[in-house]
Amino acid sequence: MTTEFNFVPGKLDRAAPFYVAGHRGLVGSAIWRNLETEGFTNRIGRSSTELDLKDRGAVFRFFAETRPRYAVLAAAKVGGILANNTYPVDFLSENLRIQVNVLDAAVEYGVERLLFLGSSCIYPKFAEQPIREDSLLTGHLEPTNDAYAIAKIAGIMQIQAVRRQYGLPWISAMPTNLYGPGDNFSPEGSHVLPALIRRYDEAARSGAVSVSNWGTGSPRREFLHVDDMAAACLHLMENYDGPSQVNVGTGSDVTIKELASLVAEAVGYQGEMQWDTSKPDGTPRKLLDVSKLTEAGWSASIGLEQGIRSTVDWYRQNLASVRR
Repeated sequence: MTTEFNFVPGKLDRAAPFYVAGHRGLVGSAIWRNLETEGFTNRIGRSSTELDLKDRGAVFRFFAETRPRYAVLAAAKVGGILANNTYPVDFLSENLRIQVNVLDAAVEYGVERLLFLGSSCIYPKFAEQPIREDSLLTGHLEPTNDAYAIAKIAGIMQIQAVRRQYGLPWISAMPTNLYGPGDNFSPEGSHVLPALIRRYDEAARSGAVSVSNWGTGSPRREFLHVDDMAAACLHLMENYDGPSQVNVGTGSDVTIKELASLVAEAVGYQGEMQWDTSKPDGTPRKLLDVSKLTEAGWSASIGLEQGIRSTVDWYRQNLASVRR
């Protein structure tokens, strides 16, 4: 496949076939909702039971049948510190296979515009804060999720390679910590914010006198509502074209202790907050430099307190089906 496209940033064709890989996950479902709101009438999605993205033959057959013009690769095996630290082989192998299969098939069948979603964990553990895009590959990774990070770095490299070899205007976006409707609230697989929501909501319901949290509570983290992330993805697909990955975040952060306090307030918990310092903190701070995103004309609109309250409401309304 050697076709080259002369892409000029602008509004995407709302009638063109648009594939969202991972459309039932946290990010993918938000992108799916946003595309529907924005008037995309030919959205394509397959659940993992309908299409195993680790099956190369199945992926190529799917692209041959559907011929998407646009695509977002949001499918991934994801998890928190515990899951990443316990199953590094799974996180490396599964994500590499998903990415290579989807991206190779997208090249083969001429996907014009594709956005690859990575993670802020691609950056060095002790990167200068806030983290710029050019910090990539300048230092050692956080060891608790280095396998996942390496897989995502490989995805960025493949996007850049496709741009060089085939001239396709594909791009990568690196979100900060995401949260919102559709998140994973399970003890084994959740990230810090949904884990706190589940823990404090259960404590509020049971009347527990205290809640124990991992680590010291001192690390600083940045959080972006998944609906903001979805809006940013479409904005970048219509307004940005460049080889560098683009950081997507709010440009501000809070300590984990401050985050826990916001969650406790949102769920109505008034007991004691404890910290288990025998558990790992992870990276001391992770704040993204979002200058490139700002220059592209986009900024977040959902505040953290507002976003947490709406996520708590969604969690409580979906207790019967939520991943917890």
